[in-house]
Formats: sequence, structure tokens, C-alpha cells
Amino acid sequence: MKFIYNCLTTCAKVLLPVAGIFNEKLKLGSKGRAMIWDILDQNIKKTVPKIWVHVASLGEYEQVVPILEKLNKEKYQIILTFFSPSGYENKKNTPLADTVCYLPLDTSVNASKFLEIINPSLAIMVKYEFWPNYLNELQTRNTKTILVSGVFRENMSFHKWYGSWMKKSLKAFDYFFLQNESSLRNLNNLGFTNATVSGDTRFDRASQLIERDNTLDFLEKFTGNKKCVVIGSSWPEDIAVQQEWLKENYESGNCKVIIAPHEVNDDKIKVLTASLDDDIVLWSSLKRNHNILTTESIAILEQKNTLIIDTIGLLTKVYSYATIAYVGGAMGNNGLHNILEAATYGVPVIIGKNYKKFPEAGKLEDLGGLFSVATPGEFMGIMNQLLTDDYLTDKTGMICGHWINSNTGATREVLKYLKQIDEKLVIS
Repeated sequence: MKFIYNCLTTCAKVLLPVAGIFNEKLKLGSKGRAMIWDILDQNIKKTVPKIWVHVASLGEYEQVVPILEKLNKEKYQIILTFFSPSGYENKKNTPLADTVCYLPLDTSVNASKFLEIINPSLAIMVKYEFWPNYLNELQTRNTKTILVSGVFRENMSFHKWYGSWMKKSLKAFDYFFLQNESSLRNLNNLGFTNATVSGDTRFDRASQLIERDNTLDFLEKFTGNKKCVVIGSSWPEDIAVQQEWLKENYESGNCKVIIAPHEVNDDKIKVLTASLDDDIVLWSSLKRNHNILTTESIAILEQKNTLIIDTIGLLTKVYSYATIAYVGGAMGNNGLHNILEAATYGVPVIIGKNYKKFPEAGKLEDLGGLFSVATPGEFMGIMNQLLTDDYLTDKTGMICGHWINSNTGATREVLKYLKQIDEKLVIS
């Protein structure tokens, strides 16, 4: 099976650029990976010790931010790699790393070449980034390697006949910091005990959001004194379930609505706007001079009922204006987006129906801070209930805020371990 895996990975190296002709994300990924070796040649400092941090995409990047903020950039060069274009394209200029690039595809040749160039003193993987050739190479080099906010499920390939060969690559990890007890049990069943349940660093990241200045002038003008519903990271499947309520709210004008779609390219935005009533305004259409709104733009914001955020990077601040937050992805099969970013502001959270792979959603639902809906009627019912019952809304929001605060601390556990390895790795 290892031979088949390596063959498939090698084929992917050839086929992905071709597939990129038909898919914008694959095109971005292929273009970015073509630049990897030049980026490394131009930026890697051979005389400085290095820390390599790898994440899959934007969500995993947010998980590791609290740790990146504490890594000692005065003594170590930080190399951050992404697998997904959505992560790399948004964070390629992050000040939290010295060098940012895509991860070369997981071939033996690439793994050997990449690690020969960066020669890390420490490797940090996030959640479930298990690339066997890279892990085998790290083990061969005896590189200190840890997993942060790790997740192990019963249905992962390690437990299957076709993926059992990959268990050997897990020996590369010196320590596993896991999100929950079920992950610990599943890892123990694979024969590994060098692990602890430290929790999810996303809670630490989410708790930081509420401490910063989240003011956005255009949202101050838009929301005014009205209640506000934020629909974050939405997909067409989410909007389809919400359309009946959106139409009713448009006619009544009871509250303001902010929609931040997951995909913001022109074609997707046109489809979204076509599905809504005319009473909308796009963030990109607001006339601004050095981020100062014109009188005309202010008047439009005050009059319109629905605002579409057709840009990336504002959602975590937008959630701070929510009375109620809907987090997208789970109505279809795209995967539930980050509910912690909304819950940290102490507001009720609503999601779609497909969230079994996201235990944090089930936990928050059990506590009474989250509602799952499957139909337009269910969405209409819970929205009207929350918008008319302030006691329920406040109580549900308090549950969310307390849940975030009571689950912080995972970052502290990781940093404590790193200090035990070497005091110089992190800053106080």
C-alpha cells in the first residue's frame, strides 16, 4: 500500500497542474507550489536554527496562532507551510512567520529535499496532518516533532487494512497534544501512549478575539440600534434554508442581516445576490476614502437591510456585532466552519444538520448554546424565538461565552512542554 500511495502522490504532481485549468483553487495551488524552492532558497538562513510549523488550511492556522505568537523569533527562524490555497493565499504575509510557503507534495524526494533545506530543530504539526514521507524523514533525522490539537477518530485510515502501514509514521511524533478523550483512546488503540488531552488551542485563539478592538465603522452605521443576525461562512445550501426567513425579515425590517459567504469570487457573489431581495448592499460597493465612509455610503448603509461581506478577513470582527450567529458549512457536505469564533462573543449559535464530525458542536448543543436546523421551517422557528425572547437569547449566549472560557488552556500545556525541551524555544 505504501508503494501505491507513493505512485498516487507522484501522479498527483503531474495531474494537479492540468486539473488547475478547470479549477481556480487547484490552479492557485499548482502556481504556488511551483514557487516553493525559490522561496526557500531566497529566505532560509542556514546559520539560524529553525522551527517548522505545518497547517492544512486557514482553520488550522488559526489553531496554531497562539503558539506562533510565543515562539522565539529572535533565536529561531519560523517556517510556516500550508497545504491549501485558502490558507496560503490569506496568510502568506503573516508577521508570525519568517518564511511562508506551500508544503511540497508528500513524495520521498520532496520530503528529503525540503527537510535538507530547512533542517528544523523542531517540527509542529496541527490537528491531523499526517504525511507519511515527511514524518518518516523527520524520524530518520531524529527531529523533535509534536502534534498540536490532534484528533484521532475510529474511522481514520490508521485503523483500516489499507492504511495500517501508516501507523509506523506516527513514531515520528515525540508527543501528541490531543483535543479530547476519544482521540486519546483511539491513539492508545494504535499503540501510542506518549500523549495527553490538552484541549483545543482554538479556544485560546477564540478567547483572544474578544479582547481586541473589533470596531468596524461601516458596521456601526449599518447596524445602528437594531438587532443583527450574522450568517458567517455561508454556502448556497445554507442560504437556501434561510431564504424564507430572509424574505420575511426584509418585509418586516425587524433586524439587520450580515452575510459573509465562504467563497467571495465574483461568480459566487452574483449567484448569492440573485437569490436575495433587492434590499442589499455589498461591502465592496461602499465608497471609502482612506477607510472613511462617504456621506452617500453612510446613507445607503442606514437604509439597507442586508449587507454582504464580499471580502476575506473581516468575519471574526463581524461576529462581534451579532445578536444571533449562524455558522455555515453543515447544511451541505462542506464541513462545519468555526463555531468558536462566534460563540466567544456570547451569542447563540445556529448551524446546519451535518455536524457529526465536529464534536465541539455536539457538546455546545448539549449545553444549550447551539441549535441545529435542517429545514426552512426549523430555521424560521428558532430565529423568531430567539429574536422575540430576550431571556432565551441572553441565556443561550451566556452558555456560549462560558463554554469558551472554561475550555482555554491548551496553548499553555504545549508551551510548558516546549520549555521543558529547551527554554529558548518560546518567549515568556
